[in-house]
Amino acid sequence: MMRALQFWISFLALLAFASPLPAQDRLNVVASFSIIGDFVRNAGGERVNVTTLVGPNGDVHVYTPAPADARKVADAKLVVINGLGLEGWLPRLLQSSGSKAPIIVATKGITPLRLGSDADPHAWQSVANAKIFVANIRDALVAADPADAELFRANADAYSAQLDALDRDVRAAIAQISPDRRKVISTHGAFGYFAASYGVEFIAPEGVSTESEPSARDIARIIAQIKSARIPAVFLENISDPRLMRQIAAETGAKVGGTLFSDALTDEKGPCPTYIEMVRHNIKALTSALGN
Repeated sequence: MMRALQFWISFLALLAFASPLPAQDRLNVVASFSIIGDFVRNAGGERVNVTTLVGPNGDVHVYTPAPADARKVADAKLVVINGLGLEGWLPRLLQSSGSKAPIIVATKGITPLRLGSDADPHAWQSVANAKIFVANIRDALVAADPADAELFRANADAYSAQLDALDRDVRAAIAQISPDRRKVISTHGAFGYFAASYGVEFIAPEGVSTESEPSARDIARIIAQIKSARIPAVFLENISDPRLMRQIAAETGAKVGGTLFSDALTDEKGPCPTYIEMVRHNIKALTSALGN
């Protein structure tokens, strides 16, 4: 009888721990954009309520906050951002919200690549860096909600194992591409960390931010470079104007290899609603276009 009673007490405790919390009892976390939001969801699981400021297919470089965003930040217990100069609009939003929530910079501990005098903010394009994002988010969740620390650590460990498998798959796929064909034209300079990690050369007619516009001289230089280096493919991005890339492809004969996803996920109906699906989509597009 006693053993049966202990069993049911343990079972009910486990059931309560595993059951989703009502929304009002979850930790309110605001993420600056969709990729960060996905990392928070994976580390926090059912114990967090995640709101993203820049949603699916949104361009974080040129985002203009709305009054509703100030209310979202005011209600947050944590605000998770990328840093490295990506969210230039954020300081004014924080001031207008009056929020006292901790600001978590998810790129803490990552050595940034440099583009001239600026840091390249697109650190998530290296899967190894994505693990650092998740570790920083895990630690912030643990500090904010120590009672659920064990769950946050278990979630982060499980997701990091998925990222390790993803990194191995990316390296195996790139290894199938002849080294002399690992050259790509992309819309803007969002893939520097991917290039450094996986050995694919990316050339962008725009700069690191989608705010910058390429000059006629820049376009002429890139067209000459495609022809001389025999670059096999150009890629569009989900947050940029595709007309420039189609013009370059038409003038060089390079193949338009499809769409790469750089700064934003898609919604649930799109091909890349999660970070892992985004990376898998991109590597499939690259290997298809660059394969021998």
